[in-house]
Amino acid sequence: MQHAATMTNLRAAVTSLPMMLMTFVMLSGGKLVRDPVHLFALVATFCFLNTLFFLMVKTGRTDRWRAILFTVFAVAFVISFISHYVEARGSMALSESEILECRTPFCHIVIPMTIIPLALTRTIIFPGTMTGVYAAIASMFIIWIGASLSLGRGFCAWGCFLGGWDDGFSRIMKRPIIKNIGKKWHYLSFAVLLVVALTSAAMLSPTYCEWLCPYKAVTEYVQVTSLTRLVQMIIFLTLFAGLVIVLPIFTKRRVQCGLFCPFGAFQSFTNKISPFEVRVDKDLCVNCRKCITVCPTFSMSEESLDKGNARMTCIKCGKCIDNCPKRALSFHIRGTSPGDDRTAQRLLFLYPAFLFLSTMAGGNIQNAVVRIIGLFTTGSLLTH
Repeated sequence: MQHAATMTNLRAAVTSLPMMLMTFVMLSGGKLVRDPVHLFALVATFCFLNTLFFLMVKTGRTDRWRAILFTVFAVAFVISFISHYVEARGSMALSESEILECRTPFCHIVIPMTIIPLALTRTIIFPGTMTGVYAAIASMFIIWIGASLSLGRGFCAWGCFLGGWDDGFSRIMKRPIIKNIGKKWHYLSFAVLLVVALTSAAMLSPTYCEWLCPYKAVTEYVQVTSLTRLVQMIIFLTLFAGLVIVLPIFTKRRVQCGLFCPFGAFQSFTNKISPFEVRVDKDLCVNCRKCITVCPTFSMSEESLDKGNARMTCIKCGKCIDNCPKRALSFHIRGTSPGDDRTAQRLLFLYPAFLFLSTMAGGNIQNAVVRIIGLFTTGSLLTH
């Protein structure tokens, strides 16, 4: 028994070596870090990332360890983003002049609202800057295109720097208080996508960002200088409390991501071009419905079980795979035989997915660690 455990650990360690190398280069930027605080942050982040990847490989569980990193990433992003924003501008609030000067950070959630107006008017309807600044439009589009081609809607489980909030809150309760959510609600995010896409094209303004984005409660927001701005702020705070905190806790689902986010709905279509999917082995499936119960984005259904794969809204988090008692679900590469080596196919998915998440999360976690150390030593999260 002890020999078998040793061999399992050894295989997992060997399999994890390439990830260790890639994450070290990514975190360090290929440079020698001498400052003790930044060195500690780098080492701590490196160990954190690679411990989670090692456990993914060793245990065969994906979502359990992904969720830890994903949630920490979301919290670290907010700490890093707000601190950076306050240092650069003195406040989380955007002034009207800053908006007119196109100094608003670009967020991936606004992408669906920019594509139609871009096609019709050849204009980016967002008050941001194309290149050369933090969260530039061009860089975010490049990240999105690369992630979409490889992971599809897996972006929502392996890259979204805000999604860890509702993911984390959805794991607080052992059992859901609200168990049944009608199927008609499963299409709400597509309705939101349609409405904000059309209104954005008609008004040449990102309407979701202006009126409906719950994450304005933890990122930048427009300075409250009028009744309209006050109403917008109340809406943001209400939606954050309801969609990101309360409903995920009560349902154990990612309500904001699965039922409301227009980017998530839009991103579902990119699952059609991603090489990876979640496949159901109908010979092993006993229709226990466990996967339907635990799926955070309502992407498993009786129909999808009959078809042998998840719905197009699947975020490839791996939760259904982790919880299947008969191991009937697995990560699968399109075009390969269902009988091909599951372990190999899972690793072929995990490497790009985890590396993408590590790349998105690594810098933010390092920065958050530095700032938290600064909070304890200087009393402030700000570095200058």
